[in-house]
Amino acid sequence: MSRRVLILHGLGGSDFPHWQAHLAADLIKENYVVSFPAFPKRDNPDLNEWKEFLKKELEHFKPDYVVCHSLANVLWFHTCDELDIKLKKLMLVAPVSRNRVVEAASSFYPYPIPNDLKANEVIMASSTNDPYMSVEEAIGLSSKLNIGNKIMENAGHINAASGFGKLDCALDWLKKEEECEINQELSGEND
Repeated sequence: MSRRVLILHGLGGSDFPHWQAHLAADLIKENYVVSFPAFPKRDNPDLNEWKEFLKKELEHFKPDYVVCHSLANVLWFHTCDELDIKLKKLMLVAPVSRNRVVEAASSFYPYPIPNDLKANEVIMASSTNDPYMSVEEAIGLSSKLNIGNKIMENAGHINAASGFGKLDCALDWLKKEEECEINQELSGEND
């Protein structure tokens, strides 16, 4: 059973104590293989550079799961139609608004709404008070993407500045399917 997780940070990175850094450490403790690369010019990114970097990382690492935060969601939306990949799971956390350009990442706008996110299972997590995307926009985006959306109460941008040094629900969601498979094997249901 392959357990390779690619974690993609947003603008400025997701260094410790960000929940993505905790997630990487927790997954490694659970014997997952994790790639948590730093994109070039993470404080002033260029879409084409990030897309090429992502494509090389996907080709090299061959993940089963991808976890995106903030601007990494937009990167995924720009890139996924160009990929020949099918992930087990894709997690989209705190995407940013299509209606508000973040100046430091202006090359990422406008961004597309892809028809195929290239994953068997996708979840989005958003917040009722994210300064980069209103809850109404988040609901609209998840509807257009035809995916579930876990709306977190007063969670800000779901980052360290919002108090998220850990996000246990991310680890739980990634492990959910695997635990079901292990339980089936133990009970002999796969015979």
